[in-house]
Amino acid sequence: MGGLAAGVALRARDEQGPPIRFQLLNQPGLDDRMETWSARSFTDTPWWNRDRLAAAWRYHLGGTPASPYAAPARAQDLSGLPPAYIATAEFCPNRDEDILYALRLLQAGVSVELHQWPGTFHGSQAIQSAAVSQRQVTELGEVVRRALAE
Repeated sequence: MGGLAAGVALRARDEQGPPIRFQLLNQPGLDDRMETWSARSFTDTPWWNRDRLAAAWRYHLGGTPASPYAAPARAQDLSGLPPAYIATAEFCPNRDEDILYALRLLQAGVSVELHQWPGTFHGSQAIQSAAVSQRQVTELGEVVRRALAE
């Protein structure tokens, strides 16, 4: 879902669509090329691994070439986008592309808050018995509250 949100922000900017005020990108899928170290290496991680990531991109793209709106990491220009909060999980195939996207946003002059959750995997915040999951959910709520208050 985070990749879709990033694509909507790009399209709204490019087509002078509705003003997007904030991007909440929680472990987003941003790059269909799957060339980062984490995308190549996390083949047997819980829940989200390289095979599931590849399948998701096949379904998402439906055999059509990836545009920046479908795979936001392909966008050449990230300037003029709204502020972003990007969260990554340590053992997620999306991790490195998410961190690289955050850096590219910063280099384009976009305000970014980046949080890399150590010891977690993609979607692990659903395990509510874990203290780190509780912290993740609390932080996501706080991020949304701050964004709505601005």
